[in-house]
Amino acid sequence: MHLASYRGRVVVLNFWATWCGPCVAETPSLLQLHHDLPDLAIVAVSVDEDADAYNHFIASRHVDLITVRDPRENAAHLFHSSMWPESYIIDRQGVIRRKIVGAQDWSSPEIRAYLKSL
Repeated sequence: MHLASYRGRVVVLNFWATWCGPCVAETPSLLQLHHDLPDLAIVAVSVDEDADAYNHFIASRHVDLITVRDPRENAAHLFHSSMWPESYIIDRQGVIRRKIVGAQDWSSPEIRAYLKSL
């Protein structure tokens, strides 16, 4: 997977894990964002080492956005991320516009207006 393939679209790059309470808490609003703004690219990168836990979470929570498992945290290291969840909002030109450390309520009017403005 290459973020460059999303050039021309706003991207939310989200680092998360199944064992992370705040990550689990933000999942419903992230999924709702995915359904409400289909032109927005959401890429969720799990740092889970346990493939079974990851696969069970994806299936049981009906996660239908783009998600990949990166147990070695290669992608997270590229972004200097070490806290979960951690999200990056990337504009249509591929420029990181905002970094969010911690759980985000993706249904908030403020974040939705911001994403639509990019």
